[in-house]
Amino acid sequence: MKVVIFAGGMGSRIAEESHLKPKPMIEIGGKPILWHIMKLYAAQGFNDFVICLGYKGHLIKEYFLNYYMYNSDLSIDVSNNKVDVHYTNTTNFKITLIDTGLHTLTAGRLNRIKEHIDTEDFFLTYGDGLADIDLNAELEFHKNRKKMVSMAIVQPEGRFGAIKYDENQIVTSFQEKPKGDGTWINGGFFILNKKIFDYLPDNCDELMWEQEPLEKFTEMGELAAYKHDGFWHCMDSMKDKSVLETLWENKQAKWKSW
Repeated sequence: MKVVIFAGGMGSRIAEESHLKPKPMIEIGGKPILWHIMKLYAAQGFNDFVICLGYKGHLIKEYFLNYYMYNSDLSIDVSNNKVDVHYTNTTNFKITLIDTGLHTLTAGRLNRIKEHIDTEDFFLTYGDGLADIDLNAELEFHKNRKKMVSMAIVQPEGRFGAIKYDENQIVTSFQEKPKGDGTWINGGFFILNKKIFDYLPDNCDELMWEQEPLEKFTEMGELAAYKHDGFWHCMDSMKDKSVLETLWENKQAKWKSW
């Protein structure tokens, strides 16, 4: 199955780094978050990727064009440009890199890669979210529900700690940033049937996938919600990057299954 990844946005809310590189290339533990997402899929058997490029997409192309060399030990004779590879630590990614436009919104980016989808169903995700999601379980859910769209839903952490106290105002429990208020949100890990392309207008560059298309599939009864109650974190700010970096450094990165 193909795995489509949105990687073309400008990442304006994390501009401290995204002014130099596309958001999916911001590093966690010395590797782009895009790499972490791809490893997450590949570890579960899905390694055929279509990456939707846009803002500074040439940097993503350069990274993967040089990926083999980046992950190898080399001897180089500069007099004749002879290169000997001593050891390589590459992975078995197959990657299709498509320029989907600088200002194209997500529905348009999706529509622009439809010719590269050659299976009945395919995965779709964003280039900035990590989770310990069981992708094969979501795929089984998708097949059982027989809907055009399956969407993983998650409960993000609350912004503040939760405190309970008794009638004497003595604290009985304290929990640092528990799950939210019971609301489930779009977790960004989709499985789509290729029939969805029949419902995207040819000129949908100014449409967000998360708005009109998903609202349409909801009205049609074609959107199924797969509950993921494990780890999920989106890198939306420098604070989020710091959280993910700390988890990785402390070997607590729950998304790491490889």
